[in-house]
Amino acid sequence: MNFPLISIIIPVYNVEEYIAHCIHNILSQTYSNLEIIIVNDGSLDDSIRIAKELTKDDSRFIYIDKENGGQSDARNAGLDI
Repeated sequence: MNFPLISIIIPVYNVEEYIAHCIHNILSQTYSNLEIIIVNDGSLDDSIRIAKELTKDDSRFIYIDKENGGQSDARNAGLDI
């Protein structure tokens, strides 16, 4: 049976305190046909470095870098992918 691909879009802006918890929760899911789009919305802290370190061996993670435009703009950038 083919399971549909589920896309998860995570807008990231200065969330280094929370990003590891978010990624660990996604990785602990039993459903595996996922693509996880992480949109760096101009984050100024180490959020993206932390995320990339935690996901470096997982090809389901896609990264987009953009200038800060807010959560809606970041989500829309993820939807464009």
